[in-house]
Amino acid sequence: MTKQLRINAFDMNCPGHLSPGLWRHPRDRSASYKDLDYWTDLAQILERGKIDALFIADVLGLYDVFGATPDAAIRNATQVPLNDPAVLVPAMAAVTKHLGFAVTSTLSFEPPYPFARRASTLDHLSKGRYGWNVVTGYLDSAAKGAGLAQQAGHDLRYDIAEEYMSIVYKLWEGSWEDDAVVRDPVRGVFTDPDKVHRVQFEGTYHRIDAVHLSEPSPQRTPFLFQAGTSAKGRDFAARHAEGVFLSGPSRKVIAPRVADIRERARGYGRNPDDILIFLGVCIIVDRTEAAARAKEREYRRYVSTEGALALLSGWSGIDFSQYDLDDPIRYVKNDAIHSMVEGLTIADPSKVWTVRELANASAIGGPTQLLVGSPEQVADALQSLARDTGVDGFNVSYAVTPDSFSDLVDLVVPELQRRGVFKREYRDGTLREKLSADGGPRLPARHPAAAYRWKASETLPTG
Repeated sequence: MTKQLRINAFDMNCPGHLSPGLWRHPRDRSASYKDLDYWTDLAQILERGKIDALFIADVLGLYDVFGATPDAAIRNATQVPLNDPAVLVPAMAAVTKHLGFAVTSTLSFEPPYPFARRASTLDHLSKGRYGWNVVTGYLDSAAKGAGLAQQAGHDLRYDIAEEYMSIVYKLWEGSWEDDAVVRDPVRGVFTDPDKVHRVQFEGTYHRIDAVHLSEPSPQRTPFLFQAGTSAKGRDFAARHAEGVFLSGPSRKVIAPRVADIRERARGYGRNPDDILIFLGVCIIVDRTEAAARAKEREYRRYVSTEGALALLSGWSGIDFSQYDLDDPIRYVKNDAIHSMVEGLTIADPSKVWTVRELANASAIGGPTQLLVGSPEQVADALQSLARDTGVDGFNVSYAVTPDSFSDLVDLVVPELQRRGVFKREYRDGTLREKLSADGGPRLPARHPAAAYRWKASETLPTG
Protein backbone atom coordinates (compact mmCIF):
# COMPACT_ATOMS: atom_id res chain seq x y z
CA MET A 1 0.00 0.00 0.00
CA THR A 2 1.34 3.45 -0.94
CA LYS A 3 2.30 5.54 2.08
CA GLN A 4 -0.05 8.47 2.57
CA LEU A 5 1.65 11.79 3.30
CA ARG A 6 0.35 14.24 5.90
CA ILE A 7 0.70 17.95 5.27
CA ASN A 8 0.36 20.87 7.67
CA ALA A 9 0.64 24.55 6.81
CA PHE A 10 3.06 26.49 9.03
CA ASP A 11 2.38 30.10 10.00
CA MET A 12 2.75 32.49 12.93
CA ASN A 13 0.65 35.36 14.27
CA CYS A 14 3.15 37.95 13.05
CA PRO A 15 4.54 39.41 9.80
CA GLY A 16 7.23 37.44 8.00
CA HIS A 17 7.46 34.30 10.15
CA LEU A 18 10.43 32.39 8.63
CA SER A 19 11.22 34.62 5.63
CA PRO A 20 12.60 37.89 7.04
CA GLY A 21 12.09 40.85 4.74
CA LEU A 22 9.48 39.26 2.50
CA TRP A 23 6.73 41.17 4.28
CA ARG A 24 7.79 43.91 1.83
CA HIS A 25 6.79 41.86 -1.20
CA PRO A 26 3.79 43.50 -2.92
CA ARG A 27 1.73 40.28 -2.81
CA ASP A 28 2.54 39.33 0.77
CA ARG A 29 -0.32 39.71 3.24
CA SER A 30 1.50 38.68 6.41
CA ALA A 31 1.29 42.25 7.72
CA SER A 32 -2.49 41.60 7.88
CA TYR A 33 -1.89 39.15 10.74
CA LYS A 34 -3.96 41.48 12.97
CA ASP A 35 -7.08 40.96 10.85
CA LEU A 36 -9.36 37.96 11.37
CA ASP A 37 -10.11 37.99 7.64
CA TYR A 38 -6.53 36.95 6.92
CA TRP A 39 -6.86 33.90 9.16
CA THR A 40 -10.36 32.85 8.14
CA ASP A 41 -9.44 33.21 4.45
CA LEU A 42 -6.29 31.15 5.02
CA ALA A 43 -8.20 28.44 6.88
CA GLN A 44 -10.62 28.10 3.98
CA ILE A 45 -7.79 27.90 1.44
CA LEU A 46 -6.17 25.11 3.45
CA GLU A 47 -9.40 23.18 3.92
CA ARG A 48 -10.04 23.39 0.19
CA GLY A 49 -6.72 21.57 -0.27
CA LYS A 50 -7.51 18.93 2.37
CA ILE A 51 -4.51 20.12 4.43
CA ASP A 52 -4.39 18.29 7.76
CA ALA A 53 -3.76 21.20 10.10
CA LEU A 54 -2.58 24.76 10.41
CA PHE A 55 0.45 24.59 12.68
CA ILE A 56 0.83 27.98 14.37
CA ALA A 57 4.26 28.77 15.78
CA ASP A 58 4.80 31.01 18.78
CA VAL A 59 7.62 32.29 20.95
CA LEU A 60 7.69 34.38 24.08
CA GLY A 61 10.37 37.06 24.18
CA LEU A 62 12.38 38.96 21.61
CA TYR A 63 15.29 37.75 19.49
CA ASP A 64 17.97 39.81 21.22
CA VAL A 65 21.05 37.58 20.90
CA PHE A 66 22.26 39.19 17.65
CA GLY A 67 24.39 42.14 18.73
CA ALA A 68 23.08 41.66 22.30
CA THR A 69 20.07 43.84 21.41
CA PRO A 70 16.58 43.33 19.97
CA ASP A 71 17.05 46.19 17.48
CA ALA A 72 17.70 44.00 14.42
CA ALA A 73 14.67 41.85 15.19
CA ILE A 74 12.42 44.84 15.77
CA ARG A 75 13.67 46.66 12.67
CA ASN A 76 13.18 43.66 10.39
CA ALA A 77 9.90 42.32 11.84
CA THR A 78 11.75 39.20 12.94
CA GLN A 79 8.82 37.45 14.65
CA VAL A 80 7.85 40.74 16.25
CA PRO A 81 5.28 42.28 16.53
CA LEU A 82 3.67 39.02 17.60
CA ASN A 83 0.14 38.27 18.80
CA ASP A 84 -1.27 35.34 20.77
CA PRO A 85 -1.98 32.37 18.46
CA ALA A 86 -4.60 30.60 20.58
CA VAL A 87 -7.25 33.28 20.13
CA LEU A 88 -7.28 32.68 16.37
CA VAL A 89 -8.62 29.13 16.61
CA PRO A 90 -12.34 29.77 17.30
CA ALA A 91 -12.69 32.12 14.33
CA MET A 92 -11.00 29.68 11.95
CA ALA A 93 -12.91 26.73 13.37
CA ALA A 94 -16.17 28.58 12.71
CA VAL A 95 -15.52 28.76 8.95
CA THR A 96 -14.15 25.21 8.52
CA LYS A 97 -15.30 21.69 9.32
CA HIS A 98 -12.20 19.50 9.12
CA LEU A 99 -8.98 21.56 9.29
CA GLY A 100 -6.99 20.95 12.49
CA PHE A 101 -5.19 23.62 14.51
CA ALA A 102 -1.85 22.91 16.20
CA VAL A 103 -1.05 25.81 18.52
CA THR A 104 2.36 26.33 20.09
CA SER A 105 2.19 27.13 23.82
CA THR A 106 5.22 27.48 26.07
CA LEU A 107 4.75 25.66 29.37
CA SER A 108 7.69 27.32 31.15
CA PHE A 109 5.91 30.56 32.02
CA GLU A 110 2.28 29.63 32.62
CA PRO A 111 0.84 27.52 35.45
CA PRO A 112 -0.77 24.28 34.25
CA TYR A 113 -4.14 25.02 35.84
CA PRO A 114 -5.22 27.98 33.64
CA PHE A 115 -3.53 26.48 30.59
CA ALA A 116 -5.49 23.24 30.94
CA ARG A 117 -8.76 25.20 30.94
CA ARG A 118 -7.81 27.16 27.82
CA ALA A 119 -6.84 23.95 26.03
CA SER A 120 -10.15 22.31 26.91
CA THR A 121 -12.00 25.42 25.76
CA LEU A 122 -10.26 25.36 22.38
CA ASP A 123 -10.98 21.66 21.99
CA HIS A 124 -14.67 22.29 22.74
CA LEU A 125 -14.96 25.27 20.37
CA SER A 126 -13.19 23.45 17.52
CA LYS A 127 -15.18 20.24 18.12
CA GLY A 128 -12.02 18.29 18.83
CA ARG A 129 -9.72 19.79 16.19
CA TYR A 130 -7.21 21.35 18.59
CA GLY A 131 -3.62 20.24 19.02
CA TRP A 132 -0.98 21.52 21.43
CA ASN A 133 2.61 21.93 20.30
CA VAL A 134 4.45 21.45 23.60
CA VAL A 135 7.53 23.68 23.91
CA THR A 136 9.70 24.77 26.82
CA GLY A 137 11.09 27.98 25.28
CA TYR A 138 14.64 28.97 24.35
CA LEU A 139 14.98 32.74 24.88
CA ASP A 140 16.31 34.41 28.03
CA SER A 141 14.23 37.45 27.07
CA ALA A 142 11.08 35.38 27.67
CA ALA A 143 12.26 34.39 31.14
CA LYS A 144 13.06 38.01 31.98
CA GLY A 145 9.61 39.00 30.77
CA ALA A 146 8.19 36.47 33.22
CA GLY A 147 10.16 37.99 36.10
CA LEU A 148 13.07 35.53 36.14
CA ALA A 149 16.76 36.30 35.88
CA GLN A 150 17.21 33.81 33.03
CA GLN A 151 15.64 30.68 31.61
CA ALA A 152 16.27 27.33 33.22
CA GLY A 153 18.96 25.15 31.68
CA HIS A 154 18.06 23.19 28.54
CA ASP A 155 17.79 19.74 30.13
CA LEU A 156 16.22 21.08 33.32
CA ARG A 157 13.41 22.59 31.24
CA TYR A 158 12.44 19.10 30.14
CA ASP A 159 12.49 17.82 33.72
CA ILE A 160 10.11 20.63 34.63
CA ALA A 161 7.99 19.75 31.60
CA GLU A 162 7.57 16.16 32.80
CA GLU A 163 5.86 17.40 35.97
CA TYR A 164 3.76 19.82 33.96
CA MET A 165 2.52 17.00 31.72
CA SER A 166 1.58 14.88 34.74
CA ILE A 167 -0.60 17.69 36.05
CA VAL A 168 -2.41 18.49 32.81
CA TYR A 169 -2.98 14.79 32.16
CA LYS A 170 -4.60 14.52 35.60
CA LEU A 171 -6.80 17.53 34.88
CA TRP A 172 -7.86 16.46 31.39
CA GLU A 173 -8.10 12.72 31.87
CA GLY A 174 -8.97 12.15 35.51
CA SER A 175 -10.74 15.08 37.13
CA TRP A 176 -14.12 14.51 35.45
CA GLU A 177 -15.62 11.10 34.79
CA ASP A 178 -17.12 10.52 31.35
CA ASP A 179 -20.69 10.67 32.63
CA ALA A 180 -20.20 13.45 35.21
CA VAL A 181 -22.34 15.93 33.25
CA VAL A 182 -25.95 14.69 33.43
CA ARG A 183 -27.91 17.85 32.44
CA ASP A 184 -31.01 16.68 34.30
CA PRO A 185 -33.58 19.52 34.35
CA VAL A 186 -36.07 17.46 36.39
CA ARG A 187 -33.71 17.00 39.34
CA GLY A 188 -32.03 20.34 38.72
CA VAL A 189 -28.61 18.70 38.45
CA PHE A 190 -26.22 19.73 35.72
CA THR A 191 -23.17 17.82 37.00
CA ASP A 192 -22.98 14.96 39.49
CA PRO A 193 -20.41 16.13 42.10
CA ASP A 194 -19.59 12.51 42.99
CA LYS A 195 -18.12 12.11 39.53
CA VAL A 196 -15.85 15.16 39.68
CA HIS A 197 -12.51 14.62 41.42
CA ARG A 198 -9.85 16.82 42.92
CA VAL A 199 -6.39 16.70 41.37
CA GLN A 200 -3.49 16.82 43.80
CA PHE A 201 0.18 16.93 42.91
CA GLU A 202 3.28 18.08 44.75
CA GLY A 203 6.54 17.78 42.89
CA THR A 204 9.88 19.52 42.75
CA TYR A 205 8.73 22.31 40.43
CA HIS A 206 4.91 22.31 40.51
CA ARG A 207 2.08 21.71 42.92
CA ILE A 208 -1.68 21.75 42.54
CA ASP A 209 -4.80 21.02 44.55
CA ALA A 210 -7.79 21.74 42.33
CA VAL A 211 -10.66 20.45 40.23
CA HIS A 212 -10.42 20.96 36.48
CA LEU A 213 -12.73 23.78 35.47
CA SER A 214 -13.89 22.38 32.13
CA GLU A 215 -16.12 19.42 31.42
CA PRO A 216 -14.53 16.73 29.23
CA SER A 217 -13.84 17.97 25.71
CA PRO A 218 -14.06 15.78 22.59
CA GLN A 219 -10.42 14.68 22.80
CA ARG A 220 -9.90 15.41 26.52
CA THR A 221 -6.14 15.68 26.02
CA PRO A 222 -5.51 17.67 22.83
CA PHE A 223 -3.51 16.06 20.04
CA LEU A 224 0.08 16.42 21.26
CA PHE A 225 2.81 17.83 19.04
CA GLN A 226 6.38 18.42 20.12
CA ALA A 227 9.12 20.36 18.34
CA GLY A 228 12.33 19.75 20.27
CA THR A 229 14.77 17.37 18.60
CA SER A 230 17.80 17.57 20.87
CA ALA A 231 18.58 14.28 22.63
CA LYS A 232 16.49 15.40 25.61
CA GLY A 233 13.74 16.68 23.34
CA ARG A 234 13.63 13.42 21.38
CA ASP A 235 13.24 11.49 24.61
CA PHE A 236 10.38 13.76 25.69
CA ALA A 237 8.76 13.34 22.26
CA ALA A 238 9.12 9.56 22.39
CA ARG A 239 7.27 9.48 25.70
CA HIS A 240 4.52 12.06 25.06
CA ALA A 241 4.16 13.22 21.45
CA GLU A 242 1.71 12.06 18.80
CA GLY A 243 3.24 14.37 16.22
CA VAL A 244 6.83 15.64 16.07
CA PHE A 245 7.95 18.65 14.05
CA LEU A 246 11.62 18.64 13.15
CA SER A 247 13.95 20.39 10.73
CA GLY A 248 17.49 19.82 9.63
CA PRO A 249 20.02 20.91 7.04
CA SER A 250 20.29 17.53 5.27
CA ARG A 251 18.84 14.04 5.03
CA LYS A 252 22.00 12.76 6.69
CA VAL A 253 21.05 14.75 9.81
CA ILE A 254 17.28 14.17 9.69
CA ALA A 255 17.10 10.38 9.19
CA PRO A 256 19.00 9.38 12.38
CA ARG A 257 16.82 11.69 14.47
CA VAL A 258 13.66 10.12 13.07
CA ALA A 259 14.97 6.61 13.75
CA ASP A 260 16.05 7.60 17.27
CA ILE A 261 12.60 8.98 18.18
CA ARG A 262 10.91 5.80 17.02
CA GLU A 263 13.36 3.57 18.88
CA ARG A 264 12.94 5.58 22.09
CA ALA A 265 9.14 5.31 21.72
CA ARG A 266 9.47 1.54 21.55
CA GLY A 267 11.49 1.67 24.77
CA TYR A 268 8.56 3.44 26.47
CA GLY A 269 6.17 0.69 25.43
CA ARG A 270 4.59 2.74 22.68
CA ASN A 271 4.00 1.74 19.09
CA PRO A 272 6.48 3.83 17.06
CA ASP A 273 3.78 4.24 14.42
CA ASP A 274 1.73 6.17 16.99
CA ILE A 275 4.12 9.08 16.38
CA LEU A 276 3.76 11.05 13.15
CA ILE A 277 6.91 12.95 12.23
CA PHE A 278 6.62 16.14 10.15
CA LEU A 279 9.63 17.68 8.40
CA GLY A 280 9.78 21.42 7.86
CA VAL A 281 9.88 22.48 4.20
CA CYS A 282 9.29 25.68 2.26
CA ILE A 283 7.92 25.27 -1.26
CA ILE A 284 8.27 27.66 -4.20
CA VAL A 285 6.31 26.11 -7.05
CA ASP A 286 4.96 27.15 -10.42
CA ARG A 287 3.70 25.32 -13.48
CA THR A 288 7.23 25.00 -14.88
CA GLU A 289 10.64 24.82 -13.24
CA ALA A 290 11.73 27.98 -15.07
CA ALA A 291 8.77 29.92 -13.68
CA ALA A 292 9.45 28.61 -10.16
CA ARG A 293 13.13 29.60 -10.37
CA ALA A 294 12.13 33.06 -11.57
CA LYS A 295 9.76 33.34 -8.63
CA GLU A 296 12.57 32.39 -6.23
CA ARG A 297 14.88 35.03 -7.73
CA GLU A 298 12.12 37.60 -7.34
CA TYR A 299 11.58 36.64 -3.70
CA ARG A 300 15.29 36.84 -2.90
CA ARG A 301 15.31 40.51 -3.85
CA TYR A 302 13.29 41.17 -0.69
CA VAL A 303 15.32 39.04 1.73
CA SER A 304 16.74 40.65 4.87
CA THR A 305 20.08 39.06 5.75
CA GLU A 306 20.18 40.95 9.05
CA GLY A 307 16.73 39.66 9.90
CA ALA A 308 17.75 36.10 9.04
CA LEU A 309 20.83 36.33 11.27
CA ALA A 310 18.74 37.77 14.12
CA LEU A 311 16.48 34.71 13.88
CA LEU A 312 19.41 32.30 13.66
CA SER A 313 21.14 33.92 16.62
CA GLY A 314 18.02 33.58 18.75
CA TRP A 315 17.48 29.93 17.81
CA SER A 316 21.09 28.89 18.23
CA GLY A 317 22.13 31.16 21.10
CA ILE A 318 25.15 32.22 19.00
CA ASP A 319 25.65 35.93 18.33
CA PHE A 320 26.39 35.92 14.61
CA SER A 321 27.13 39.65 14.67
CA GLN A 322 30.51 38.63 16.13
CA TYR A 323 31.34 36.56 13.01
CA ASP A 324 32.54 37.56 9.56
CA LEU A 325 30.15 36.25 6.93
CA ASP A 326 32.71 33.73 5.66
CA ASP A 327 33.63 32.38 9.11
CA PRO A 328 32.78 28.71 9.72
CA ILE A 329 30.22 27.84 12.38
CA ARG A 330 31.61 25.80 15.24
CA TYR A 331 29.77 23.78 17.88
CA VAL A 332 28.84 25.74 21.00
CA LYS A 333 26.82 24.16 23.80
CA ASN A 334 24.34 26.55 25.40
CA ASP A 335 20.73 26.67 26.58
CA ALA A 336 19.12 27.55 23.23
CA ILE A 337 18.01 25.02 20.60
CA HIS A 338 20.55 22.19 20.87
CA SER A 339 19.32 20.31 17.83
CA MET A 340 19.89 23.28 15.55
CA VAL A 341 23.51 23.83 16.61
CA GLU A 342 24.22 20.10 16.46
CA GLY A 343 22.62 19.81 13.02
CA LEU A 344 24.86 22.54 11.63
CA THR A 345 28.08 21.25 13.20
CA ILE A 346 28.72 17.85 14.77
CA ALA A 347 25.76 15.90 13.32
CA ASP A 348 27.29 15.97 9.83
CA PRO A 349 31.07 16.50 10.03
CA SER A 350 31.36 16.35 6.23
CA LYS A 351 29.66 19.75 5.93
CA VAL A 352 31.12 22.94 7.39
CA TRP A 353 28.69 25.84 7.20
CA THR A 354 29.80 29.46 6.96
CA VAL A 355 27.66 32.25 8.33
CA ARG A 356 26.98 33.49 4.78
CA GLU A 357 25.84 30.05 3.61
CA LEU A 358 23.61 29.67 6.63
CA ALA A 359 22.03 33.11 6.17
CA ASN A 360 21.36 32.44 2.47
CA ALA A 361 19.96 28.97 3.13
CA SER A 362 17.69 30.24 5.92
CA ALA A 363 16.53 33.51 4.36
CA ILE A 364 13.43 31.92 2.82
CA GLY A 365 11.60 29.43 5.01
CA GLY A 366 14.07 29.40 7.90
CA PRO A 367 16.07 26.26 8.72
CA THR A 368 13.86 24.04 6.56
CA GLN A 369 14.31 22.24 3.27
CA LEU A 370 13.65 24.71 0.42
CA LEU A 371 12.00 22.97 -2.54
CA VAL A 372 11.79 24.89 -5.84
CA GLY A 373 10.32 23.55 -9.07
CA SER A 374 7.30 22.37 -10.99
CA PRO A 375 4.49 20.45 -9.25
CA GLU A 376 6.00 17.18 -10.48
CA GLN A 377 9.46 18.10 -9.20
CA VAL A 378 8.15 19.20 -5.80
CA ALA A 379 6.09 16.02 -5.46
CA ASP A 380 9.17 13.98 -6.38
CA ALA A 381 11.17 15.80 -3.70
CA LEU A 382 8.50 15.30 -1.01
CA GLN A 383 8.24 11.58 -1.73
CA SER A 384 12.02 11.25 -1.82
CA LEU A 385 12.42 13.06 1.51
CA ALA A 386 9.79 10.84 3.13
CA ARG A 387 11.43 7.70 1.75
CA ASP A 388 15.00 8.66 2.71
CA THR A 389 14.30 10.04 6.19
CA GLY A 390 11.29 8.07 7.39
CA VAL A 391 9.13 11.14 8.06
CA ASP A 392 5.35 10.85 7.69
CA GLY A 393 4.65 14.28 6.31
CA PHE A 394 5.59 17.94 6.17
CA ASN A 395 5.07 21.30 7.84
CA VAL A 396 5.01 23.69 4.89
CA SER A 397 6.05 27.27 5.62
CA TYR A 398 5.56 30.18 3.25
CA ALA A 399 7.75 32.58 1.36
CA VAL A 400 4.87 34.91 0.50
CA THR A 401 1.44 34.46 2.04
CA PRO A 402 -1.17 33.49 1.04
CA ASP A 403 0.34 32.84 -2.41
CA SER A 404 2.65 30.07 -1.15
CA PHE A 405 -0.27 28.27 0.47
CA SER A 406 -2.55 28.75 -2.55
CA ASP A 407 0.21 27.33 -4.76
CA LEU A 408 0.54 24.35 -2.42
CA VAL A 409 -3.20 23.70 -2.62
CA ASP A 410 -3.66 24.37 -6.34
CA LEU A 411 -0.45 22.87 -7.77
CA VAL A 412 1.22 20.43 -5.38
CA VAL A 413 -1.77 18.76 -3.72
CA PRO A 414 -3.42 17.72 -7.01
CA GLU A 415 -0.14 16.13 -8.15
CA LEU A 416 0.19 14.22 -4.88
CA GLN A 417 -3.43 13.11 -5.15
CA ARG A 418 -2.85 11.96 -8.73
CA ARG A 419 -0.01 9.78 -7.41
CA GLY A 420 -2.23 8.33 -4.69
CA VAL A 421 -0.09 9.63 -1.80
CA PHE A 422 -2.42 12.32 -0.42
CA LYS A 423 -6.07 12.06 0.56
CA ARG A 424 -8.91 13.33 -1.60
CA GLU A 425 -11.32 13.65 1.33
CA TYR A 426 -11.01 14.19 5.06
CA ARG A 427 -11.82 11.46 7.53
CA ASP A 428 -14.63 12.39 9.92
CA GLY A 429 -13.97 12.95 13.60
CA THR A 430 -11.53 14.79 15.83
CA LEU A 431 -7.99 15.78 14.87
CA ARG A 432 -6.73 12.62 16.56
CA GLU A 433 -9.15 10.49 14.55
CA LYS A 434 -8.21 12.22 11.31
CA LEU A 435 -4.46 11.83 11.82
CA SER A 436 -4.35 8.40 13.47
CA ALA A 437 -5.01 5.49 11.15
CA ASP A 438 -6.93 3.38 13.65
CA GLY A 439 -7.39 5.57 16.71
CA GLY A 440 -10.41 7.01 18.48
CA PRO A 441 -10.88 10.52 19.85
CA ARG A 442 -8.85 9.79 22.99
CA LEU A 443 -5.26 8.81 23.55
CA PRO A 444 -4.57 5.05 23.34
CA ALA A 445 -4.11 3.02 26.51
CA ARG A 446 -0.37 2.72 25.86
CA HIS A 447 0.11 6.51 26.13
CA PRO A 448 1.28 7.73 29.59
CA ALA A 449 -1.77 9.99 29.92
CA ALA A 450 -3.98 6.92 30.13
CA ALA A 451 -2.57 6.15 33.58
CA TYR A 452 -4.38 9.23 34.92
CA ARG A 453 -7.87 8.29 33.79
CA TRP A 454 -10.39 7.93 36.56
CA LYS A 455 -11.00 4.38 37.73
CA ALA A 456 -13.74 3.76 40.27
CA SER A 457 -11.53 1.33 42.18
CA GLU A 458 -8.77 3.81 42.91
CA THR A 459 -7.98 7.45 43.46
CA LEU A 460 -5.78 9.52 41.21
CA PRO A 461 -2.05 9.25 42.03
CA THR A 462 -0.84 12.32 43.89
CA GLY A 463 2.74 12.43 42.56
